[in-house]
Amino acid sequence: MGVPMPDGAPRRSYNSEGRRETARRNRAAVLAACRELLFQDGYHATTVRAVAERAGVSPETVYKSFGGKPGLVKALWDITLAGDDEPVPMGERPQIQEILGTREPGPKLRLYAAYARGIHERVAALFALLTQAGPDVGEVLETAEQERLTGITAFVTHLAETGALDPAADPAQLADAAWALTGPQLYTKLTADRGWSTDTYEAWLAAMLTATLTTAPEPGGPSDTSQP
Repeated sequence: MGVPMPDGAPRRSYNSEGRRETARRNRAAVLAACRELLFQDGYHATTVRAVAERAGVSPETVYKSFGGKPGLVKALWDITLAGDDEPVPMGERPQIQEILGTREPGPKLRLYAAYARGIHERVAALFALLTQAGPDVGEVLETAEQERLTGITAFVTHLAETGALDPAADPAQLADAAWALTGPQLYTKLTADRGWSTDTYEAWLAAMLTATLTTAPEPGGPSDTSQP
């Protein structure tokens, strides 16, 4: 029970907003420091203590917030993929909602290709760095790929529910194909290794997804034989 205030004065309610704002600032500082050190020194040389020192917090704060180095790297991956640190699931973000709300399969898949391109533009450098770190980050990347497969599977299910897929097709196999086509490895090979522009990649991906996932070519498309 609280101590009564004299003369009937109102009790001061505990305001946790200041503490939450401090936690948000610390989190942003830690993630920024982690990114800087990863690209400056590499994964193995980046320690929780070094990240904490650069961010101006204690190592205990980092451990409490992220559970150690793998959790810190996974959090950095997640905000890089999303483009921000807002607590909004990817499936509820405006770009995905626009994709799901588009009725025609062709435009829907072109929007999805643009969405995949945007993600790869954000995560490509971090993906390349982490793949060079060896088994230490294997679980982080494996988790990220499993999450990507879950998202792709949900999208293919959406396509099936809207009648875009061939009823005789195996949705699981189509999800696997789309997962392979939209992966960071293929994006890196085509853009970094083969010199494709990101515009070229996006157009190619849209065409490949359309050819792989939809039941029929778009009217007027290169495979449409209905035109004179």
